[in-house]
Amino acid sequence: MTMLEGMTSIDLGSSPMQETTGDMMGPDELMETPEERYERLLQRAQVEDLTEVSGIGCLYQSGVDRLGRPVIVFCGKWFPAQNIDLEKALLYLIKLLDPIVKGDYVIAYFHTLTSTNNYPSLHWLREVYSVLPYKYKKNLKAFYIVHPTFWTKMMTWWFTTFMAPAIKAKVHSLPGVEHLYSAITKDQLEIPAYITEYDMATNGLHYFNPVPTAS
Repeated sequence: MTMLEGMTSIDLGSSPMQETTGDMMGPDELMETPEERYERLLQRAQVEDLTEVSGIGCLYQSGVDRLGRPVIVFCGKWFPAQNIDLEKALLYLIKLLDPIVKGDYVIAYFHTLTSTNNYPSLHWLREVYSVLPYKYKKNLKAFYIVHPTFWTKMMTWWFTTFMAPAIKAKVHSLPGVEHLYSAITKDQLEIPAYITEYDMATNGLHYFNPVPTAS
């Protein structure tokens, strides 16, 4: 969601690198119900080679939060939106999350040091949101955005207001990594060194005393 930062009106469409499952469906597939479409994509995700995406390391599970819910980490800086097969990216997302979203879970998105090369189009984001079934939205209990910018906050508000209102109340913008420790203990949060280095350079050391919460 927050990767919408820096987009202009020309980014609302898809580029040749950003063809999605909706663009590539045949006549029979256009007649699918949303449930049938998701099951077809899930079956593909389980058998296709997705190492092109998994090898990047931008999306993975990292422990659990203080309530025992799985934590999904997404590192925006490592997502090469302009140089990756976004259909395979969607399939990898489904492969990773499908067994997790059967129960409660949380997402920690790190916007740290991202650039325009890391931002997919609104077209693709809208497509992903429409493909994922209700359990993804219902069982998502918190979406943490770490190191947001002003524009990120504005675009996140726009996205959750007009495209994804079901998750609006679950989105939390946090200025630093240590703010996450109220919900996720440090030993359960595995993140790249560049994030902690940036965090220390920006916020200093021990700038926040976390109080455990149940958000």
